[in-house]
Amino acid sequence: MTLQATDAVGNSSEPSSRLAESSISNDMGFLLAKLHAAGSVLNNAALAEFGLKERSYSVLALACGDLGPTQRELADFLSLDPSQIVALIDELEQRGLVERKPGVSDRRQKLVAATPEGRKVHAAAQQATKAAEARHLSILSAHEVASLRSILRKAVWAGTP
Repeated sequence: MTLQATDAVGNSSEPSSRLAESSISNDMGFLLAKLHAAGSVLNNAALAEFGLKERSYSVLALACGDLGPTQRELADFLSLDPSQIVALIDELEQRGLVERKPGVSDRRQKLVAATPEGRKVHAAAQQATKAAEARHLSILSAHEVASLRSILRKAVWAGTP
């Protein structure tokens, strides 16, 4: 994503790196926020054709795995309020992409599992997000992308897979 500066008369046709020289451009939180914001725009654009956004895609992706996440686990893992997770699951469930199942050891828990249609949509959406990621990070070598992913995972989960 290219940000553009606007001059005093409102022209914004030329990208500007003038502000990239400011001290904040070395701030880790700022850089991560900028990367996330740009990635979100690209991901949401790639997911639009599937009627998904990043959050609903994340729930669907986790529901497609073999871990059988509960609604509470989804909320904790995605750092969302439980009410937000319920709304996302409701939307995906209405579309026939996920279903709620009672927990194995505690039937009050609600496990979230993808339906066959959900798995199909997820597979296509995953290809679209991977293509968007590749375009966004195309300035980096394959080794740099792998390193960036590894470093981010380590920083987020302190080395836990």
